Amino acid sequence: MKKLFILIILMLAIDLNAQTIRVGAKHFNEGYILSEIISQLFESNGYKVERKFNLGGTLVCYEALINNEIEVYPEYTGTISEAILKIKGKMSYEELKNSLIEEKLEMSPEYGFNNTYAFAVKKELAKRYGLKNISDLKLYPELKFGLSYEFLNREDGWKNLSQVYGLTQNPVGLEHGLAYKALDDKQIDLTDVYSTDGEIPKYDLTILTDDKNFFPKYYAVSFYKAELDPKLKEIAGKISGQITESEMQKMNEEVLYENKTFAEVASKFLIEKKLLNSNSPTIRSESMLEQILPKAVQHLKITGIALILAILVAVPLGIFIYTYSFISKPVLYIGGLLQTIPSIALLAFMIPFFGIGVLPAVIALFVYGLLPILRNTVTALFTVDPLLKEVSDGIGLTGYQKLRYVELPLAVPTIIAGIRTAAVINIGTATLAAFIGAGGLGEFIVTGLALNNTKLILMGAVPAAILAILTEIFFEIIERLVSPKHLNKK
Repeated sequence: MKKLFILIILMLAIDLNAQTIRVGAKHFNEGYILSEIISQLFESNGYKVERKFNLGGTLVCYEALINNEIEVYPEYTGTISEAILKIKGKMSYEELKNSLIEEKLEMSPEYGFNNTYAFAVKKELAKRYGLKNISDLKLYPELKFGLSYEFLNREDGWKNLSQVYGLTQNPVGLEHGLAYKALDDKQIDLTDVYSTDGEIPKYDLTILTDDKNFFPKYYAVSFYKAELDPKLKEIAGKISGQITESEMQKMNEEVLYENKTFAEVASKFLIEKKLLNSNSPTIRSESMLEQILPKAVQHLKITGIALILAILVAVPLGIFIYTYSFISKPVLYIGGLLQTIPSIALLAFMIPFFGIGVLPAVIALFVYGLLPILRNTVTALFTVDPLLKEVSDGIGLTGYQKLRYVELPLAVPTIIAGIRTAAVINIGTATLAAFIGAGGLGEFIVTGLALNNTKLILMGAVPAAILAILTEIFFEIIERLVSPKHLNKK
């Protein structure tokens, strides 16, 4: 038991104490490309980089930064002022930089392009309704709006924009990458976009003019804490003033429609800008199997650690509850309440306390795995044949001996069934851990959603489903092996 705990601690320590420069990225196409550019710049200067991509939205990335889970990530000036610092009104770069001093944060000089929020509609719809400005939308309350979840809740998002423009539409929430397909399929009429999105020309969209100048400027910058090594700040600042809006849109298009990886696009850009040596080793495209295997191993690692911890807690607790049955109802009730918490909400709840990465994911999965094991352990012990219990008492067995030699052996198959249920649940739930930088097969799913890439989604979903099926079969075999022989014959 002691060795097992030491092994688990060591496995977690490997992830939590890695001596690397950790670069974060929000889960959208442009965020991945910019983070990859920063990462390759660090690597070309002799640093080892750990990529913490797919970190959800602004809140997750910012929490990761201030909790020292990452050292740097690409952000936008408008987002820093409006969503992070909660400052009303437009600010110049210098004003914003000075405002960050109090928070002990800094940002690099601007990359050179403004990726502003905008409203987009299909060109044919814009012609039909005569839509040119956002103000024009007020005349057509019947239009269906599909807006990204983050935009719906930001200070510089729907709530305040709708008041400024007097819009009464009732928008639905959509993942940003899926909104373009919804527009193309005419499931919605309008969505929020980033002005450098590669999908804009692809889907033949019209950008509505922000005629009341609601949106601030969203100049891309590298965002980091003031205490960051000056050498790293200097390296991150090398791309300042190097990227135009058309160049950024082109890079987005290359990933979306030319089947290029983020690494390939970033490397090409850095070489063209002479920020990376053209003689640097070329980036080899990995086969699908080479991409999936490390993610599958990480997925099993996360779920395995969480499952072991859940077994070590739930089985002894179940035995304790059986021994002191008067506490069974409240304990099982609390366990049931924990199980009802939505998995994505539980993961988000962990961030302020445990940061991002493997640790909060393991804790969340541990919580999810407790109830099935605990409930099956208690149920199995309480439902042991009363006649066998009477016989055990009759031959003079002590309470411990009766538990050790009669009740537990008979309860083992049911306990294993609970472990099997917990394992399968955790394998599915672990796909969401990618949103907090824990890795695993969920990375493919999250990236696929951001890029509207069915292949990537399936690269995560199919192996996760196969792992769940194999786990089910494995535990079913174990359950049969430990079941009394007379039950197997039946």
